[in-house]
Amino acid sequence: MDRAPDPAVLYLAHDLDDTAIWRRVAMLKAGGAQVSVAGFRRGTNPLSHSAQVLGHTRDGRMLSRALSVARLLPAIGKKIARQTRSAPDVILARNLEMLVLAHVAARRFHPRPKVVYELLDIHRLMLGRGRVSRLLRRLEGALLRRSAAVVISSPGFLEHYLKPFNLPRIKTILVENKPFMPGQPSQKTHRAGPVAPGQVTIGWSGILRCARSLEILDALTRNAPGRYRVILRGKPALNAIPDFHATIAANPDLTYRGPYRWPEDLATIYADCDLAWLVDRYDAGENSDWLLPNRLYEGCLFGAVPIALAGTQVGARLRDLDCGLQIASARIADVEAVTGTLDDRRITEERAKIITQPTALWLASQSDCIALLDAMRSAPDPGTGPHGISSVTHLNERDL
Repeated sequence: MDRAPDPAVLYLAHDLDDTAIWRRVAMLKAGGAQVSVAGFRRGTNPLSHSAQVLGHTRDGRMLSRALSVARLLPAIGKKIARQTRSAPDVILARNLEMLVLAHVAARRFHPRPKVVYELLDIHRLMLGRGRVSRLLRRLEGALLRRSAAVVISSPGFLEHYLKPFNLPRIKTILVENKPFMPGQPSQKTHRAGPVAPGQVTIGWSGILRCARSLEILDALTRNAPGRYRVILRGKPALNAIPDFHATIAANPDLTYRGPYRWPEDLATIYADCDLAWLVDRYDAGENSDWLLPNRLYEGCLFGAVPIALAGTQVGARLRDLDCGLQIASARIADVEAVTGTLDDRRITEERAKIITQPTALWLASQSDCIALLDAMRSAPDPGTGPHGISSVTHLNERDL
């Protein structure tokens, strides 16, 4: 059967300077969509992609971002209409503030496009019991009832947020945080054994925002000088870890190599480490426990052994796959109990468990991109059902 004509997608992004936005755009285009992009910026360097800039916001300031959106509401319809020559089939809105804009903008088009909500992190303000948190959840629920679908990156967001807070049951599309790297070879060359015989090399990459992780890695290396080497790559969140650079400078077994190019540097980053550090206590008991982070897929794709916290969504995934390492708690004693037993033979064995996993577990394909477009396009109109969860990887449906 022939596929329906490729849809036009308007992507409303909360941060046009976030490379994750453009990874999603690449997936949409690879799936066959005609994509236009509009959103806010948090940086000042020239954008490398075409987009309509709606304004500037600041990272982590959800209420401030909400005010920026509120000021834009009277003019958003006209601004968005200028971005697209005709009515889009789908408006994909990343984060709550963009969902507000999406529904206002949708009124400008005939026929009215489907609105899809991209919910890839749960901000701590959304989980509170105070008046502001309740009002935000009420707003989110009202907008979800008028949306066709919600995109999540982890089943944990459904189980621990959408269901417990009784948010409307609409079609849920699971799109895991696998890298999409068109043009890259599908078969990777992996290191078989340890990076440095007799030593354990740990890599921590991405947005470095977990102060507890830095404390653990600092103590781990200080308690056994020379046994461990920790290599950090990416962008430290200095508002969360103000002593980041001072801690690195004071410890010869901690090395910070700065930001990196995505995806060009991934192979080098993970080839330089035995273990990929996946512990995140930034939002302990909440978002940090529910997500499946980019570094899980990137590290495993290039043969690094993941080390995660038991009882989290990452821990459950590794348990199901029977690979990787898990620590009982974010205490230095529990980390030492797991890493202290590692020798060259064990590292080689653990690598083998990762390397022999199917590449499709870690790397998104064009078929995943097509499935995402199909899932959004086939989402029922609000209030009509049926409701279920659709995985773009396995293309299966099951009742919620």
